[in-house]
Amino acid sequence: MQKVLPWTADAIGVILAVKVTPRASRTEVTGIRRQADGRLVLAIRVASPPVDGAANEVLIGWLAKRLGIARGAIGLKSGATGRLKIMRIEGDGAALSEQLASFL
Repeated sequence: MQKVLPWTADAIGVILAVKVTPRASRTEVTGIRRQADGRLVLAIRVASPPVDGAANEVLIGWLAKRLGIARGAIGLKSGATGRLKIMRIEGDGAALSEQLASFL
């Protein structure tokens, strides 16, 4: 049985669903959460306020550093002004999926 995760891997990378909580004491993954609509998201607390895209920048920088990839390989597909974000991470989908799983 395959485990259901808040990301899907393909040949060119990963699509990741993230629920961001801003103004945390530090940036960290707090686990996988199920949304009211049933979708799974990777819950991440971000050490930045949600002002002028600062939380998005911290999130992208933190993910890039943890995944060992360039910031430019991470794009925000939707959710720029909300807490729920859909992100595209370019690279080896299988390897990125393994790295994301190691966050848990």
